[in-house]
Amino acid sequence: MEKFSVLMSLYAKEKPQYFDESIKSVLSNSVIPDEIVIVLDGPITDELSRVLDKYVSDRPNLYNIVPLEVNQGLGLALREGILHCKNELIARMDTDDVCRQDRFELQLKEFKENPCLDICGSHIAEFEESPDKIVAKRMVPLENESIRKYQRKRDGFNHVSVMFKKTAVLKAGNYQQCMLMEDTLLWVNMFKSGAIGMNIDDFLVFVRIGKDMYERRGGLEYFRKYKQGRKRIYKTGFINWWDYHYSLFVQLIVSILPNSIRGLIFKRFLHR
Repeated sequence: MEKFSVLMSLYAKEKPQYFDESIKSVLSNSVIPDEIVIVLDGPITDELSRVLDKYVSDRPNLYNIVPLEVNQGLGLALREGILHCKNELIARMDTDDVCRQDRFELQLKEFKENPCLDICGSHIAEFEESPDKIVAKRMVPLENESIRKYQRKRDGFNHVSVMFKKTAVLKAGNYQQCMLMEDTLLWVNMFKSGAIGMNIDDFLVFVRIGKDMYERRGGLEYFRKYKQGRKRIYKTGFINWWDYHYSLFVQLIVSILPNSIRGLIFKRFLHR
């Protein structure tokens, strides 16, 4: 089985318990990485440090810790992390999510069977309290052309589920700073540089959400940031005028709705 890296970004506001559960899910996989790169996006709390130290002391050769002096945000943290990954295949993982036990095995199988493949993701199942209690699902297109078409209006990959080739990411310019859309910009740039993608028709990652997630995605300030990020995507030329304004219209409606209704829309329509 080909070697691969897992890339994570950890910052001070993460909960130690969630981080611990996330690492455990990686280490309990049917195929485990030979490298886990964890970017410390600025100083972290003592509680998080204790969790990290516990794992690093147990298997010091497995971990590559990349500390950043100040918090730079997810996009720039991952940009630095990519450069520190030693393997061609890199699996993304958030520090509060849980991956299914066979996630890496299934993704490695796809790369082995298709040497031209550059990025492989999957559907995700969202939970609030426990992965056993799923409250929503986000399903994505499966084949390259359908993903490219879908990407014009919404992300064709679930960021936390992807495994990709380092060379393809670097060819596309690596992660870049882009308001709310560092992953969106990466997918667009990868497609523009000729990358081939697919999604596995299964739920390989359990994503932790909460009521505060819906609150964060509401309000005019969030819409302003969304518009800035979407404008950056528009300037790449990957989407047209209609795609740009359609997405802004939809986001504006979602942003001004009450939080309870916004949550219902995400669970019933946007993430289903």
